[in-house]
Amino acid sequence: MNSTKIVGLAILFSIFFSCKSKQATIPSKKTTKKVSQIQKKTKSPTTVNKKTSSPSKKSKIERVASTKSAPTYGSYTAKIENYIELYSEIAMEQMRQYKIPASITLAQGILESGAGTGPLTMKSNNHFGIKCHDWKGLKVYHDDDEKGECFRKYSLAKFSFQDHSIFLSTRGRYFSLFKLPKDDYKGWAKGLQAAGYATDPKYPSKLIRIIEKHKLYQYDATVLGKSKKKAKRVVSVPGKYTVKKGDTLYSIARKNKIKVDLLKELNGLDSNTIFEGQILYVKPIPKDF
Repeated sequence: MNSTKIVGLAILFSIFFSCKSKQATIPSKKTTKKVSQIQKKTKSPTTVNKKTSSPSKKSKIERVASTKSAPTYGSYTAKIENYIELYSEIAMEQMRQYKIPASITLAQGILESGAGTGPLTMKSNNHFGIKCHDWKGLKVYHDDDEKGECFRKYSLAKFSFQDHSIFLSTRGRYFSLFKLPKDDYKGWAKGLQAAGYATDPKYPSKLIRIIEKHKLYQYDATVLGKSKKKAKRVVSVPGKYTVKKGDTLYSIARKNKIKVDLLKELNGLDSNTIFEGQILYVKPIPKDF
């Protein structure tokens, strides 16, 4: 075989194999159509993520849950109401003895003790933040203006209220307040700040706001005999329990046939800490009370 024939055969073979490879790489029309249909039916991950993560499209349940109001018990307002029910009798008794408006005593207690839930109050029954000074009784140390300051500690809350009354009635700078009308809570609120009881310029307005929002002036009226019918409704609150030595929330709940969670809720408690002499509600307060 001559060289010319060999070259010709080589060229033919190369052309044949080249055409074969091209046919293998070109997809058929049927295959292309199937692939395009699959792509149309399949959603990209990006599109799915956008729809599921969109905050603007909430389900009906989510929208209802987000607009539903919080329960009354356990809120700060409920704690204030519970505080008033627990200590209004003591405040009125202090008014009878020391001529300080019960509304002022209650408002100061609410403001300065965090409605009875502040750490100082919880560990020492100190509702008015009175420091040791010349105090010879029980003491507790608490971080306030400075670290580890000395505060008075009381075995029962009522002694804190009494000490507060003695504190105001025996210091000369407050004497002018006792010349005001006995139910002038606005005069007392402004006078306390003017006499240096508090440095906060908004202290009077805070007290007045608490008094008027929760109608604490009715307790002044009760002591002064201006609203006997309302006074009867105020003082006869059912479902109270006084904590005794050795009591726990569990034992109190069991005695009164309620759950511990409900007991905590009724009294605005965030922890299981209770103390001897503390008054707890073991039944919901009637709405019309």
